[in-house]
Amino acid sequence: MEVAPPSRTARRTLVVGVTALALGALPWVSAAAPDRASSRPSTRATSAEVITDWNETAVAVVNVDAGRPTSEPFLWYGFVSAAVYNAVVGIEGRYTPYKWHVRGPRTASSEAAAAAAARRVLLTYFPASKARIDTAYTASLAKIPDGRAEDEGVRFGERAAARIVELRENDGRDAQVTYDREPAPGVWRPVPPGHQPFVDPWLAKLRPMLFDSPDRFTPGPPPGLTSKRYARDVAEVKAVGAKNSPGRTAWQTETARFFADSLPRQLQAAYRDHTARHRLDIVEAARLFAAANTASADATITTWNSKFTHALWRPLTAIRLADTDGNPATEPDTSWQPLLNTPPYPEYIGGHCAIDGAAMAVLDRLTGGDIDFRVSSAVTGSTRTYTRSADFNRDVINARVWGGIHFRTADIVGNRIGRHIGHWALDHYFRPAP
Repeated sequence: MEVAPPSRTARRTLVVGVTALALGALPWVSAAAPDRASSRPSTRATSAEVITDWNETAVAVVNVDAGRPTSEPFLWYGFVSAAVYNAVVGIEGRYTPYKWHVRGPRTASSEAAAAAAARRVLLTYFPASKARIDTAYTASLAKIPDGRAEDEGVRFGERAAARIVELRENDGRDAQVTYDREPAPGVWRPVPPGHQPFVDPWLAKLRPMLFDSPDRFTPGPPPGLTSKRYARDVAEVKAVGAKNSPGRTAWQTETARFFADSLPRQLQAAYRDHTARHRLDIVEAARLFAAANTASADATITTWNSKFTHALWRPLTAIRLADTDGNPATEPDTSWQPLLNTPPYPEYIGGHCAIDGAAMAVLDRLTGGDIDFRVSSAVTGSTRTYTRSADFNRDVINARVWGGIHFRTADIVGNRIGRHIGHWALDHYFRPAP
């Protein structure tokens, strides 16, 4: 839907307000050298406030207004972040645009371009949030002097957004994809308490943002039901993932609950915090959000493709129906319950861990491995700071097992694939300009 920006007079008179993601070594994991975000300081790039403001607006539109479920918001954040990135680097330079070869006027305001690009993408896909979006737009332009630079920036931002919208035409969003597997040993089926059907199965077939096919990095099948590895996975989650497990420590319980918060909102807030504390300029901030969010979008698509392809049952079903799996090392517990509610989609691979792996790989490359990443959880009301991605990934993998909603194999494989996608993002896109 094409919606014209408010006129200069209208946007000046509106109330100004800021609207407050196969077990074993994978041979293709990148070991690329660090690509520090601060390696090429700009002589003209300005504050990153417009980047964080519009990220916060995107979260409010996608998560709050539209209520998009599970990991789907990463797709929309990827669209917005890519448009904003193209709008900024098209004017400021320093990095190659994403799937675009257009440069804007050097006299244009990159802040105005970023705001216009974000506004256009959000209005295109979420027109019901027009009031919120236009309030944020008025607030952004109120911080920019009137004149030619602002006008040129707005025009270029609109072009950058139009390019992303064009790229995403007929990409498979909301396609009619049906999960129709019949229940059988090892096969996913809806679980209590809600017995919800497979959420967003169309994500399994969606065209990725960074590579050509949703199954490009889909792993081989999970361990067979009669294997020792499967038996170990079942035994572990059965023991430490139970609702009232005596084998889980208080810290492990807190960790499981800490990472039960909404991952899309959790990571976006952490990126905003990182941007502010490290005083990234508009170019470096745009690059961080674009690389992290497009990688997370594709980690989500890859995850859903794997879930749809392999359709492995969740621990809750596996433990209650262990007498049907053909494995003599597993025993059923028909009353077993996990600490956390089981999400409504199959087990393998772990999506949370895949998205985290993608995000951490991007942060590693942009910081040289010293990520200094501060994450907060609304579930526990606490904040954790990570200086190494390995520690973050370890805690997330453990958290999903301790929460009783994943087998360890699914989390480890998912995290490794996510890390590869994060490296892929910076190996092929968002590169320093020649």
